[in-house]
Amino acid sequence: MKYQNDFILLMLIIFIEIWLFYYVKKRASKRSAVAKYFGYFIICIIGWCVMIEVQVLVINFIPTVSPLFIDYLVYPFVALSPVAMFFVAISMYSGTEFKMKKKYYLLFIIPFLTMFILWTNQLHLLFYKGYSINIQEAELGPYASVHLLYTYGLFLVDMIIMIKNSIKHTGTLSIQTVLITIGLLTPIAFNIMGMTVFDMNIFVTPISLFFTLICMTIAIFKYDFLNITNVALKNIVDQMSDFYIILNRDYQILDCNKPFETAFNVKKNQIVGKNVDELELMDKIRIQSKKIGNYLDNARKTNKLYKVNAKIADENKYYNIEIRGIYERKRCVGILVLFKDITQHVSDMEELKLNQNKLMERERLASLGEMIGGIAHNLKTPIMSISGAMEGMSDLVKEYDKSIDDPDVTKEDHHAIAKDMTEWVKKVESYDSYMSDIITAVKGQSVSMNDDSSAIFTIKELLDRTNILMKHELKKSFITLNVVKKISENETLYGNINSLIQVLNNLISNAMQSYNGEPNNVVDLIVDKKDNNIIISVIDHGSGIPKDVQEKLFNKMVTTKGKNGTGLGLFMSYSTIKGHFNGDINFTSKQGVGTTFNVILPCK
Repeated sequence: MKYQNDFILLMLIIFIEIWLFYYVKKRASKRSAVAKYFGYFIICIIGWCVMIEVQVLVINFIPTVSPLFIDYLVYPFVALSPVAMFFVAISMYSGTEFKMKKKYYLLFIIPFLTMFILWTNQLHLLFYKGYSINIQEAELGPYASVHLLYTYGLFLVDMIIMIKNSIKHTGTLSIQTVLITIGLLTPIAFNIMGMTVFDMNIFVTPISLFFTLICMTIAIFKYDFLNITNVALKNIVDQMSDFYIILNRDYQILDCNKPFETAFNVKKNQIVGKNVDELELMDKIRIQSKKIGNYLDNARKTNKLYKVNAKIADENKYYNIEIRGIYERKRCVGILVLFKDITQHVSDMEELKLNQNKLMERERLASLGEMIGGIAHNLKTPIMSISGAMEGMSDLVKEYDKSIDDPDVTKEDHHAIAKDMTEWVKKVESYDSYMSDIITAVKGQSVSMNDDSSAIFTIKELLDRTNILMKHELKKSFITLNVVKKISENETLYGNINSLIQVLNNLISNAMQSYNGEPNNVVDLIVDKKDNNIIISVIDHGSGIPKDVQEKLFNKMVTTKGKNGTGLGLFMSYSTIKGHFNGDINFTSKQGVGTTFNVILPCK
């Protein structure tokens, strides 16, 4: 049998190609235009191979039939294969959105004209003047050149389209496109060599096309050529507000998205392939006095996500930068650096902090205003007492002055007058000390919210000042403050005493308000020590805190006082204890039973 070895090899190839067709259709998405047209291309190659096998059988077993007639059945598959490949090329980056345009139908003119001219070749010999199964022995007609030019030209156009799209969407020539390009060039090269240099038969083209299919299948399934996810992601990241760069293990730039180009005024083709250190931008990114390179080194060594805030030097721009190594099979193959512009967020936070400080200061001043009313009332008593003492002293002075020349005034009388004066002086001193304590307490509470001065103070100082400042409010509400000291009043704390007094005043005020105006109630203030912490508990037996408010307490500015409250009191208290004393506040509450707030302060 002539061409027996070629026949067997081609038969084996046909079975493999049928399996490849089934495998591709099973693995590829049914909605993928690329999968559909690649399937058509495989059908063309299978049909081509089958018809050549038929041609060999005819040559060997039906010598009366010209093999040219079988060639008529081969060429529909031959003529349509470059067109099928063209549709694979133009749909490879369009996914499910590919639409057939009217102009694409013009591609079928030459293939159909080729079939018509070949089928009528006996009348005009435009395609074959003399047919032979050996390529160099065949004598071609004038139209055969048109067909070959169109076929090879369209294959070259297919390659150009794929190369162009590959560079456009990935910034570089993808390995998928390189594989397919090599696969397409192989049959072209063999055909040209068969017509010019070597003596080859018609088996060479379908066998070389089998190599094309192998290259395409590897591109499809090993390198995910038919998967449009990467392309879709590319389109998405070019439209997102965040921007990124991708580096290889040696910190050379592989890719970036459009927003990165816009933000830093660079072009991808200018920076791809360069080392990241070559970009002036990297020297401008400051992360806590470090350069971004420190984090790139860590990302390459460990598969961890690094999140850092950075400022661009000489610019009022702030970014949250996420840096992570790209790992494949436990080996770092690259690094992703994602930039999130948080300039507006930083500005908003600064403005929010400023407004929050203003609200806190307003709340503090409002509380201070209420306190001043009570202080004024408290000062009336010592002032009136001092006034009375001065009047008594004045009378004693007059009496003493008259007694100087009075012979009836004895030594004992002088001592009695002196004793009365001494008593009045002691009373004035006690009233003066009391007023001094009040003034000190008020002065401490009138300082700015930003006062962070710290000092050592005793439990006695803390409780005395708290009592002075709350005395009027407690008296006005007919509430008794029951102070229980389970530790020595000389125990010391370190911090800003005025801030802590403000916290206790706020907690005591809240406890008083839990009675909803009912008189003759008690608020317990208990000072204890546990686990090297001083615990100050403020306990009421009032209405309790609703459960929905308990969940938000300390986390948000919530209030149970309706329009009469801002929710800043507890929020400020929690922030003060956490920030100024490195302590904590917790609470327990049961509606109808009462609430306990525990201020936990580390001992000095």
